[in-house]
Amino acid sequence: MGKLTTISVVTLLYFFGDVDFAQSVTSMRFMPCAISGARCGRLVRALDPSGRISGTLDIYFEYYVARGTNPKHEALVATEGGPGYPATESRDEYLRLFEPFRADHDVIIMDNRGTGKSAAIDCAALQKAPSLSIKNIGECGEQLGARAAFFSTTYAVDDLEAVLAELGEGAVDLYGDSYGTFFAQVFAVRHPLRLRSVVLDGAYPLNGPEVAWYKNYAPAMRDKFNQACERSVVCKNIPGPSMEHIQLALDRLRTHAGLGEGPDADGITRHFTVNASTLAIVLFGSAPPLATLREGDAAARAYALGDALPLLRLMAESSVSVDSRDATQDPKQYSEGLAAAVTCQDMPQIFDMRLAPAQRVISRDQIFDKHRRANPDSFAPFTLDEYRGMPLDYAYLEQCVSWPRVGEQLPAFREGEVHGFPRIAILVLSGEFDNITSVAEGAAAAAQFSLGHQVVLRNSFHVNALPHARSDCGVKIARQFIRSLQPGDITCAQEIAPLRLAPSFAMDYAAVMPATALVGNQVSQSGLQVAAASLATCGDLLARLVANTSGQGVGLRGGHFTVRHDSLGLHATLDRIRWTHDLEVTGNLDVDLQGDGGVVRLDVRTDDGVSAKIAASWPRGGNEVNARLTGSVAGRLLIADARAP
Repeated sequence: MGKLTTISVVTLLYFFGDVDFAQSVTSMRFMPCAISGARCGRLVRALDPSGRISGTLDIYFEYYVARGTNPKHEALVATEGGPGYPATESRDEYLRLFEPFRADHDVIIMDNRGTGKSAAIDCAALQKAPSLSIKNIGECGEQLGARAAFFSTTYAVDDLEAVLAELGEGAVDLYGDSYGTFFAQVFAVRHPLRLRSVVLDGAYPLNGPEVAWYKNYAPAMRDKFNQACERSVVCKNIPGPSMEHIQLALDRLRTHAGLGEGPDADGITRHFTVNASTLAIVLFGSAPPLATLREGDAAARAYALGDALPLLRLMAESSVSVDSRDATQDPKQYSEGLAAAVTCQDMPQIFDMRLAPAQRVISRDQIFDKHRRANPDSFAPFTLDEYRGMPLDYAYLEQCVSWPRVGEQLPAFREGEVHGFPRIAILVLSGEFDNITSVAEGAAAAAQFSLGHQVVLRNSFHVNALPHARSDCGVKIARQFIRSLQPGDITCAQEIAPLRLAPSFAMDYAAVMPATALVGNQVSQSGLQVAAASLATCGDLLARLVANTSGQGVGLRGGHFTVRHDSLGLHATLDRIRWTHDLEVTGNLDVDLQGDGGVVRLDVRTDDGVSAKIAASWPRGGNEVNARLTGSVAGRLLIADARAP
């Protein structure tokens, strides 16, 4: 959920007081609705509550009335990340989170102004550009003109308050993920009496020192790779921390930059520049999160040794995954214009947004020169300029340099510390391996509120109370908090299994560590290597299956797969998949919802004429989990164990 864009912030937004809702609300109406169980509504709102700029917006929302006969008038509300995503497109995930409460609680999901069906901003040149640029972001601001300021988070939270008031709701429980945590905190500051509780899932604070420089970003990234390696059987015995392993690839990239290509998670070949900045987006972008962390260390080591394909594949996958737009680039699915408006007007910048863009560019260059001298390791292992080579909405620092001048009279530009956070029960869920909204930022968000609680979920990523999380621990804790206003038993947060990192990539199956023969095994050492390489081939697909959106993809060195999702997990059919050059696997792979336990049934052939039939299964669990392999290799009975993929 969410764009995975973190923006800790010093500034905002509540200083100009509550708007006059009687003036701002024109009418609410419900309409025919194809969404099961929902009443679809629109509330007409003034673009500018003061009336200085004319115009209105239709704010779209979905209203799920409590199923029982005795509702509590304590609605549940969910708000989306990004900024730029419409919340109603994530309705299924939010409704699943709220399911235990729906007998006696209404649920409201609203598309923020500028997103989805609430007048989505369409800066066409920006929305359809191959990539964000300083120029097309600035042009979007010019296109919006004076209207831009009224797509601030400030007005969006006031829209939600107006919807709740018109529906006659009392105090609500508000859930926000990613940028939605920023929205929820602004709502708490502006409308504290409307809230019973708030859950912030993947949070960053409104207040904080040096937030414009994202000082937690690089340390959290480095810690993520180092900690995952320390907990991995296949990584921890390699001398040095993970970032030293990755440094080997970075050193080579600095001297061998060029053009490259690789398959993304859907098997589409992507073309890109291969350099240090492309590696930076793999490490910083955390997209797709499982693949980049599971394979980053091993792929970097392979690249340093001359096997470029594993790292090129990660670069291809990341280049697609960090683009928040859907394939149609429809602003109703994700609005780049809204994302730019919120980022450039609500968030702190390293330069003064009151300057004209031309002056701001000069200021930016001076600030960067000073920073290079004073803080050369801020984004280590990358230099500032290598870091700046990432997409603008992940490097953050200069995406707003050409946005039109932001005037001091606008409510989105009221700098100063936010004081007097309300006394509301706040739960912050932080993934230990989330470098986008880090544990440190989550702690700072919780500390703003006297009733704030932070729970850190071990071995977990960004956003943890929704179905795509690594475990169901986050949703259990969130539900308990909504019931009791206390986190309750959080033991599960420390029990989430470590990731099983990818083994060293091998060009040939003879380079793979053999499976361990068990009593009754008749297969030779070479046959045990065939078995282990076959299992590793399946393991290599796991991250692809999780990130796949098309239902099909390709193997690392050849072959194809198809995959379908259902309530039980992921089900893949393999057609001559090659992880090494000389071994191909055909068969079926089924894994559970978290992609941790699984079953495979395989037909295997090697280029030197060995054939095998292998079945394997493994339970969910940590690094010490083994898979049991049975079947035959070259006509001999196979009974063996190997590390689970």
